[in-house]
Amino acid sequence: MANPKSKSGPKTETFSFGPWTITSIKGHISKSEAVARYEEDLKLPQLPEMLFGENKLKVQHTAGFGIEFNTIDALWRVDNKNDPVKVAYANAWREARSDCEFISKVVKPFDWTYTTDYTGSVISSPSGQIQVLKTEERIDIEKLKVREKIFFYEDMPLFEDELADNGSAVLSVKMRVMQSSFFILLRFFLRVDGVMVRINDTRLYHEAGKNYILREFSSKEKSVKELGLEPHELQDPVKLSEMLDTVREECEKLEFVATETTTLT
Repeated sequence: MANPKSKSGPKTETFSFGPWTITSIKGHISKSEAVARYEEDLKLPQLPEMLFGENKLKVQHTAGFGIEFNTIDALWRVDNKNDPVKVAYANAWREARSDCEFISKVVKPFDWTYTTDYTGSVISSPSGQIQVLKTEERIDIEKLKVREKIFFYEDMPLFEDELADNGSAVLSVKMRVMQSSFFILLRFFLRVDGVMVRINDTRLYHEAGKNYILREFSSKEKSVKELGLEPHELQDPVKLSEMLDTVREECEKLEFVATETTTLT
């Protein structure tokens, strides 16, 4: 069962699933002092306006290994030296953003869209670890569509920014635990008005009794001109995902490796 703990600080909730413990930590938007510290550590000129620096979703095995999702590790994957969106969509950029005061004030080049290809932070321990392997095995989406009772559900924001009213950049993680499996979706959704739409998705799936987690990463994008949609139609990542072009895809098996005395299932 879920076990919420009420404190004045971040809200912590735990849930047990076989040999796994799921921990959800949710706090408020980070204060300016914490943001300044993160900026210095990350070497980024500025951070998303809604930064949930304390938020964390962790899935940990009794052997100590596991995987977690947190805001700061995700931001380490943001390019702090170049502005790749401006380069990739140069013509559309000039047409749509030529009079943008916000962009003209960006002195140090960096990816101000906060695009990240973060797929989670692997946790190792002396008694067990995760070995990341390439695989041809895919997550069975049809199995996920079967209606099952959900014993635990989490929908957690990590950061959000309106790009100074020039679009939206959102990173969030969702998790659901069913009777015999769990599924996680980490999604980065980017919309740059008049320029492009991008979705970076990381999906993780584990069936009870198996000694691995499947992890799939995909990066999709398309120019607003090619999409040919009205502005209000560019708000829903679920619908847009089917319309974007896949530019990168990776499938991995996170295999559990433990000592002889450790039980994995």
